[in-house]
Amino acid sequence: MGRWNSTSVPDFILMGLTDSVETQLVLSVLFLLIYLITVLGNVGMILIIRLDPQLHTPMYFFLTQLSFLDLSYSSVITPKTLQTLLTSTKSISFLGCFTQMFFFGFFLSSECFLLSSMAYDRYVAICSPLHYPVIMSPRLCHALLSGSYVMAFVYCTPVTVSVSQLHFCNSNVIQHYFCDTTPVLSLSCSDTSEVEIIIFICAGFNLLLSLITISASYLSILSTIMKIDSIAGKKKAFSTCASHLLGVIIFYGTMIFTYLKPTTSYSLGRDQVASVFYTIVIPMLNPLIYSLRNKEVKNAALRVLKKRVGCRQLKSQGC
Repeated sequence: MGRWNSTSVPDFILMGLTDSVETQLVLSVLFLLIYLITVLGNVGMILIIRLDPQLHTPMYFFLTQLSFLDLSYSSVITPKTLQTLLTSTKSISFLGCFTQMFFFGFFLSSECFLLSSMAYDRYVAICSPLHYPVIMSPRLCHALLSGSYVMAFVYCTPVTVSVSQLHFCNSNVIQHYFCDTTPVLSLSCSDTSEVEIIIFICAGFNLLLSLITISASYLSILSTIMKIDSIAGKKKAFSTCASHLLGVIIFYGTMIFTYLKPTTSYSLGRDQVASVFYTIVIPMLNPLIYSLRNKEVKNAALRVLKKRVGCRQLKSQGC
């Protein structure tokens, strides 16, 4: 089924994570549960921030966009993964494969640059608190957000186009659960060296630019915190960026492990585990990290809940 004599293939076959029927059932239940938590967590985060006026600040503006991106790239991958686990339909069209590849890369790259913007926001909040409202104006926040999407589009377009123009004449079986660049490249009967260079340069530029921005921001933050005399002041300053720092470490750790290495070191099992973590698990973890470690979000959730309950009681009393 996976062999073709033509110079291109009409579709691809996603082999998924395992051939075991029992394991597929367990994974499908687990992934479905994770996806439901992801949807509820990220949609809930967006609604709480939008409904509570006290959270209409630059920090929570970026957090809303982070929830949107987590929900988006998880939705690009997880529903198709569930389909391949639960049904015998494991094929994905040529166009569908590269559409998935583009949008996954686009949302993931946007998140890289958004995390950089969030780091800069924390830098201004801690290092220049008196000028924070002026520097982090709505205009700058929207400019940083727009820049994140533009940079992601500039990165993803040449990568997706260059991979899609390769010839796939030997096999259409992707040894992965979604259309990622490395397993798709391994199917090509063309010379992929130039494409690999393009991917490495684009991915490296993407990750390094955002990491440099984040590292510079946190070095300045650390320097400022160390100058604070009181221990309570240091803890308060650090707590404002602890959630973001934790999210950055988890996100970039798996991204660097997966993408910034040569294709010759590609390991199916190891890379699939890393891919599951950043495509399915991290979008669920982010709203938990930013809500459970953030008193403002928890208090806002209580205020929104009390307001809704109060409105329902008034309606039931005919007021």
